Amino acid sequence: MKPKILTVDDSKTIRLIVSKAFKSFDCEVYEASNGVEGLAVASREQPDIIILDLTMPIMDGAEMLSKLKSNPDLKAIPVIMLTAEAGRENVLRIAKMGVRDYLIKPFKEELVVERVGRIIDLKPKSETTIRTRRFDDAINVLVVDDKPAIQDQIRAGLSDTPWTTHGRSQTGEAVDYCSQQLPDIILVSLSLPDGGGFSLFQMLRASNKTKAVPVFGLSVKTALEEQARAQQAGFSSIITKPIDFEDLKIKIARALHLDMSYKYFEQKDGVLVLRLPANFTPNVSNEVGNNLRSKVSEAVDSGLGKMVLDLSQVRTADISVIKLGLSALQLCQELSLKHCVIGSDAVSMECKNYEESKDWDFVGTFEEALAVLRGGSAVTA
Repeated sequence: MKPKILTVDDSKTIRLIVSKAFKSFDCEVYEASNGVEGLAVASREQPDIIILDLTMPIMDGAEMLSKLKSNPDLKAIPVIMLTAEAGRENVLRIAKMGVRDYLIKPFKEELVVERVGRIIDLKPKSETTIRTRRFDDAINVLVVDDKPAIQDQIRAGLSDTPWTTHGRSQTGEAVDYCSQQLPDIILVSLSLPDGGGFSLFQMLRASNKTKAVPVFGLSVKTALEEQARAQQAGFSSIITKPIDFEDLKIKIARALHLDMSYKYFEQKDGVLVLRLPANFTPNVSNEVGNNLRSKVSEAVDSGLGKMVLDLSQVRTADISVIKLGLSALQLCQELSLKHCVIGSDAVSMECKNYEESKDWDFVGTFEEALAVLRGGSAVTA
C-alpha cells in the first residue's frame, strides 16, 4: 500500500509546499488546517507519518500531539513538528514532546522529503513527469472553415504568438490532416455545409487519436440555435464572430492548461517580483490570483526571502488591483517575507479610497525597492 502522509498546518502555503514536495513519490498526502481537523483525518486515514505545525488556531500542534499520544490507535504514528522559532529553548521543548524530528520554517522541499524519508519508505513514481507547457510554447492550431477570409483572420489574429495556424476548408481535408499530424486544438465552423462541423466533431471524438483534442465551434454571434446544439454536443467552447482574439487566446490557454504566470512573476536579483501590466483586466486578475500562492511558495522553497510588488505600469486602478495587492502582501506577512511596493499615480489615488490600503507606502523604482529590502526594513501595508 502507498504510504500516507498527513500535513496539519493553518497555512495553505505550507500545506502546498509539503504536498508539492511529495508529488513525484508514490504516496498519498492528506491535509488539515488545525488540530481538530488533523485528529479527525488521522483517525480516519491512519497515516504513516504526520507533519504537524506547532502554532495553529482552534487546536495547536502541542495539544494535538498530546491527544495523539493518549489515543491507543494513534500514539505510534511518528510526528515531525514544524516551528517558526529556532531558539534553543523552543527546540528543547519540542524534543521533550516525543516527536521524531522537527523543521524550522521556512524550509525547502528537499529537506522535508529527506526528513520524512528517514522515517518511512518513499519510492519515486514510475511515470515521467511532464513539463507544464507555457503560453509561449509552440502550439499547432487547426482551423476548419470554408471561408478563406476566416482562416486568414485567425492566422493574423494569432500572429503575435509562436503558434502555427493551419487552415482546411472541408471535413475530409481536416480528417486527412489529423491522420498525418495531431493538432493541439481545432477550431471548426458550425456553419459548414450539410452540418459538416457537427459531423467532423463526431468523427474526432470517435477516434482514439483525436478524442482528447479540444474542439472550439466558430459561430456568428446571432446563431444561437447552432451554438446551443454545439454546447449540447460537447464542444469545448464557442467562439463567436467577429472574433475577439484576446479572448480566443485566453480560452485556448485554458483549454490546453498553458502556464501564463511567467508574464507576471519573475525571480530577479534574489527577489521574487510580481509585476502587474498596464492593462489590468479581470482575466489578468484571475491569472495572477490563481498562481499567487504557488509562485510565492516556489520562491520560498528555492530560498528567496524577499518580494517586490511592482504596480508602476498600472495606469487605471480599481478595487480589483487593491484586492490583489492586499492578497499578495498578506501572503508575504504569512510567510515572513520582506516586501516592498512600487507604485503608480493611479494606484496611489485608488489606495486612498479604502481603509485597508490608504496607508500604503511606495517606492519609485526597482532599484529603490532593492535598497529598502537589503537595508533590512520592509515597506508594508
